[in-house]
Amino acid sequence: MPDFRFEGTTSGGRPVRGTISADSMAEAKKKIQQMASRKNVRVDRIKKRKTFMYKVQKGNDAPFKGEQKAFSKEEVEKALKSLGYKIISVQPKLFDFKMKPPPAEIVTFVRVSADMLREKLAFNEVLQLMVEDCQNATLRDAIKEIHNDLRRGKDSEEAFMKQERALGKFSARMLGLASKSGNMADIYESTAKFLERNAEFKRNLRSALITPMFTVVAMIGAVLFYVAYIFPETAKLFLKLGMDLPPMTAATLQFSEWLLSNVLLLSLGTIAATVAMGLFLRTPRGQFLKDKYMIKMPIMGPLIHKTVIEIFCRVFYALYGGSGENIDAIRTAAEACGNKYFEQQIKTISIPMMLSQGKGLVESFEAAGVFTKTALSRFRSGAETGTVKNSAIQVANFYEKETVYKLKNAVEFVQLGIAMFIMIVITALTLVSSETAIMKPKSPSM
Repeated sequence: MPDFRFEGTTSGGRPVRGTISADSMAEAKKKIQQMASRKNVRVDRIKKRKTFMYKVQKGNDAPFKGEQKAFSKEEVEKALKSLGYKIISVQPKLFDFKMKPPPAEIVTFVRVSADMLREKLAFNEVLQLMVEDCQNATLRDAIKEIHNDLRRGKDSEEAFMKQERALGKFSARMLGLASKSGNMADIYESTAKFLERNAEFKRNLRSALITPMFTVVAMIGAVLFYVAYIFPETAKLFLKLGMDLPPMTAATLQFSEWLLSNVLLLSLGTIAATVAMGLFLRTPRGQFLKDKYMIKMPIMGPLIHKTVIEIFCRVFYALYGGSGENIDAIRTAAEACGNKYFEQQIKTISIPMMLSQGKGLVESFEAAGVFTKTALSRFRSGAETGTVKNSAIQVANFYEKETVYKLKNAVEFVQLGIAMFIMIVITALTLVSSETAIMKPKSPSM
């Protein structure tokens, strides 16, 4: 998240300066104006911290290049001169766009940090080692900024949340809370486990749903191309010879002619429907409906549902033991589960019941209607014995083992269904084509 510095004057004429973090200049201006109206400050200037590329030389050594973030070119020049460097050039970086680090890089950072924390290594030393060893430039810069912010005394949660673009919202939140807790290694371990399971879940889901979907779309496209362009040439040749077309061949030719006469309308309609659906699914309402019905679809729905519950329980376990705030742990776990329907049910039903009506954990979860009977049973047992935290991790581990096993069977079932679909399509094409093979031209006497 970029930094923005504002300069202004108070009503008494005293100059003031401050720094905030925001996603964009527009958001920064909004935050600064809100602050200025409360403090009665007139804002004169807002600057975004940029990346500057410099080329310097020290003594008779060879010149070298580097990068430095600052609010102005003058700041970079002043800092370099104070270190005894001769400045050759300082220019703002034209393309300061950084790609988000791959999930594997983030998992490695969290996992290795957890291992080093278990070895009682100081956290600032862990960050320093990760800065020196990290290969991804975006992640390395994010860790470096976190390290510098913590050294300057910034709140750990604020320092990590500032880097949520690089780390991800959930990872940044968890790691920021870990620094305040008494069991950093456990929370880092839980975060790494969550990221690994989330990546595995998405990979399996892609294998089970997305890849077969593209296979079906490609198959339909190939069939339409055959019907629209290849098949008509053969069928029309028989018509030129004065031959009567068999039923399936005639029907296919009629469909081909209809398809070609409406190809523009069909193409525009398909593109418009796809774009409209994509835009709708990006809206909060679209995401809510997609996630609601995804966990209810046959075969894959129950597995997706259980995986969502597993992720919720895993995060709840980590935060319940770390922050000690039950409501905050539930809210963060709901946000992390990746299902908007599940999240909204928890936030709008379960949490209000616990806060305003004083209902218990299990009763509130049951009212949300998003937990399975197995999960509710374990939470009920944990609430009665005072082991809610252990119950959460038991549910997570149970559903992890169950979904991993059943997902393999589901993938095989979906692949079998795709194979049968392809077989049916090929059989239909073969039958249509075989009709043309047995056709005979009319004899001259006829």
